[in-house]
Amino acid sequence: MSEKRVSDRAKDGSTQGFTNLRSPELAPYWLTALIESADDAIISKTLDGIITSWNEGAQRIFGYTAEEVIGKAVTILIPEGHFDEEPVILAKLRAGQRIEHYETVRVRKDGHMIDISLTVSPIKGPDGKIIGASKIARDITEQLQARRALDEASERLKVALEEAKTARAEAERAAAENEGLYRQAEESSRLKEEFLATISHELRTPLSAILGWARMLRLGQLSPEDTTKALDTIERNARAQAQLVDDLLDVSRIITGKLRMDVRPTDPNSFIDAAVEAVRPAAEARGVRVQRVVDTGLLSIPGDPVRLQQVVWNLLSNAIKFTPRDGRVQIRSERVNSHLEIVVSDTGQGISADFLPHVFERFRQADQKTSRLHGGMGLGLAIVRHLVELHGGTVHAESEGEGKGATFTVMLPITPLYQVDSSGGRVHPGAIDLLPADDSTDRLDGLTILVVDDEADTRDLLRQGLEYCGATVKVAGSAGEAIASLKVSVPDILISDIGMPETDGYDFIRQVRNLPQQRGAKLPAIALTAYTRVEDRLHALRAGYDMHVPKPVELTELVAVAISVIRRNS
Repeated sequence: MSEKRVSDRAKDGSTQGFTNLRSPELAPYWLTALIESADDAIISKTLDGIITSWNEGAQRIFGYTAEEVIGKAVTILIPEGHFDEEPVILAKLRAGQRIEHYETVRVRKDGHMIDISLTVSPIKGPDGKIIGASKIARDITEQLQARRALDEASERLKVALEEAKTARAEAERAAAENEGLYRQAEESSRLKEEFLATISHELRTPLSAILGWARMLRLGQLSPEDTTKALDTIERNARAQAQLVDDLLDVSRIITGKLRMDVRPTDPNSFIDAAVEAVRPAAEARGVRVQRVVDTGLLSIPGDPVRLQQVVWNLLSNAIKFTPRDGRVQIRSERVNSHLEIVVSDTGQGISADFLPHVFERFRQADQKTSRLHGGMGLGLAIVRHLVELHGGTVHAESEGEGKGATFTVMLPITPLYQVDSSGGRVHPGAIDLLPADDSTDRLDGLTILVVDDEADTRDLLRQGLEYCGATVKVAGSAGEAIASLKVSVPDILISDIGMPETDGYDFIRQVRNLPQQRGAKLPAIALTAYTRVEDRLHALRAGYDMHVPKPVELTELVAVAISVIRRNS
């Protein structure tokens, strides 16, 4: 708004707050300087919603110049869906009411939506009648983003705490039901108490920073530099909380057997390099050197690259955390016979002989005191052990004692599931070498097989191998697709994966057993799964499968099992 426009309005009687100046004729200029120096948008309008003044703060916030908006309806700033707000505001102004800190949404000249806080006051003329309104608008977009981040973090904290409380209640109930496990339950309770104290500390520490900076943002008294620092701090601590919650959820999925992996040929150097780059900023901040020694001749190994990167990241992060400034962390990878060996060693704090056997246990930490030097919940190495074992590998720790560093060694199998045909003959790549010979009694000629698996590569491999053995193979990518297929035609045998999204293999076979007999209720069924524990086998049989075959499986074995199941059902 120009100085002339403000001064003209001031001379019309809007300088009541400046009448005590020694030079009253300067009051309009004082008012002009005050309005134009404000960071907030200061706008006046008629009772018909027509804009009559516009300061530089309004131009910065909304993008319009005074010449572009003065004389136009204030609805130019109101986005679609909020048009009903202006009549309500004008009605309150006509009634002499003041509107304070009303949070809403407005639209800039460039079309971007911004969150603002409005304070609107009625303007009275010389006769005391209300002739218009003054409006102060403040851009609160960043404050609301911080508030939303805080709300999300708080919700995740509530969920994590509820899960922890449930776990504690379950442990206490089990201890009460079986007196013979009293000592074991007492130790478990102690660990859970320590875990609850730890998780409370680890979650509340970043939450304190988030809450503190958010309150200061809401007060609106921070400089631009401090505002940027506040938002960076809130984001960094929210991410730290998210990582803690992700670790808790991973442990929960591991315990319940619901952790899914996307296994495919994977380049070890790729996931190792990605993990090294992810921890490099933390290492540089702590003054720790990270050395990488690679085996350039490594081939692909079967595994989930994301989960394997998580394994390496956890080991490196743990090593960096316990290594002092100017220390060294080394990661080395090489092929040792039929295994890939990944070794992470450090020159850090080391592990005592007493704690070494417990280093991979959940919620166990060498230093459980409230004065411990290092944070964390004692989950990282437990997650490493479970992920490595799910890949068919092993992990172990070595240390000569406290102050002498530690070494963690991961061994992952790299032997291919299907052996390469060395006879020189050309065979379909899905049915190499392990296929039955043409004169083998284990043939599937004339049989129709339905294969159910959500992994396309696995479906294709099984289809090609079983077709080579003479079977007619139908495939389905989910339980829903399989049920639809059964309504059209019933095969001679069903082979299904267990770990599938939405409806797993257990619920799927129960649905099959509830179908009419002519639609497959008595259909011979094999569970082909990576879940290999005794309880997994029993679960599959009780759900309705005739056989439980663990992955990886040789095709000759699968064909023999299929023939056996069909003969037994016949």
